[in-house]
Amino acid sequence: MNLTKAQTILQNAIGEVTPAAQLVVRHHDALVFSKALGWLDPETHERPTQPDTLFDMASVSKLFTVTAFMTLVEEGRVALDTPLSAVVPEFGGLRPIQPYEDPLSPGGMVAVSEGSGFVDAGRVTFHDLLTHTSGLPAWRPLYRQPTADAARQMALDTFFSYPTGTQVVYSDIGLILLGMAIERLAGQSLDAVVHNRVTAPLNLRHTGYLLNSPGNITDPPSTIHSLPSKIQNPKSIAPTEFCAWRNRRIVGAVHDENAYRLGGVAGHAGVFSTAEDIAAFGQVFLDRPTGQRRGFPLLLSSTVDAMTRCYTDGIGARRGLGFALWSPDPEASSNPFSRRAFGHTGFTGTCLWMDPERDLVVALLTNEVYNGRQNRGIAGLRVAVHRAIVETMDHRQ
Repeated sequence: MNLTKAQTILQNAIGEVTPAAQLVVRHHDALVFSKALGWLDPETHERPTQPDTLFDMASVSKLFTVTAFMTLVEEGRVALDTPLSAVVPEFGGLRPIQPYEDPLSPGGMVAVSEGSGFVDAGRVTFHDLLTHTSGLPAWRPLYRQPTADAARQMALDTFFSYPTGTQVVYSDIGLILLGMAIERLAGQSLDAVVHNRVTAPLNLRHTGYLLNSPGNITDPPSTIHSLPSKIQNPKSIAPTEFCAWRNRRIVGAVHDENAYRLGGVAGHAGVFSTAEDIAAFGQVFLDRPTGQRRGFPLLLSSTVDAMTRCYTDGIGARRGLGFALWSPDPEASSNPFSRRAFGHTGFTGTCLWMDPERDLVVALLTNEVYNGRQNRGIAGLRVAVHRAIVETMDHRQ
């Protein structure tokens, strides 16, 4: 497929918006475009981005967590309407509604609900977590805790920011708690569950977590779960921003501070991958069996239908189970696709979108956060690249 326009847009963004990028397009279950652009060392230009360069997927990691959870649902180990407290009993009791710490403005607070009151944590279900309607705050500074166990306890003890089911507030905390529940249900660490239930069955050889020692923020990552040794070298991983907390440019470690404090493995972040692997993962949600589950794809058609249905009309952003859905906002990265599109974005500059009407998968990975968290250009870049892809495809038809 001739995607010259999309490639040109992305090429022009190298050095201006992001140092490095990968773009992969799949159409009718075939890889039709794959390009790696930019540099892993933008100052010296000695290491060009390669197709097997690993990118920090940030919140696109959530899709791996949710997929692993849905395999447990299909096996009957848990139900969507099961309260989280039935699996994680420490998460219970009446909790106050109050503002939470603003992750982008140190010292600032975010008030979601104008009123006060309490939420019964014991009534929050997995469905609430997956649709981001739980009432939980978007974020808490778990990384300030001295240990991973203390950070987990802070998540378990968290207050709420609004009454359950009344709004949509995209919550990292909710997915962190989901990851904990998965570990209890499966009797394994989250990285092992994702490996055994998602990445290994799909033969995603370049996808996994980078584990680190959570006890010392200056420690480099210690091991990489399920990734081939040839890419355990940090020089094969796209760097992200200079982290004031860790006092270094982040290379070969998860960018998200909370995920790092949790040891590199968390329900909301921590997965590293390539665009080709991520696009192959996205293909799973378009290749849908109608009978019993088989090795590939991972999930039944009925399960994917449930995951990509909108549950939040009238209360906020359109959300499925784990998935973001098509948005009417012309500045949203999903907007160029059809109204049946679903996918996810990541804070570092990554995104994955599936368009069932076009039988299309688009994986656009960048390390745009390399330049910091202010005056970011990733939103416009995503829309421009996606629009160019769609226009090219529709013109050919």
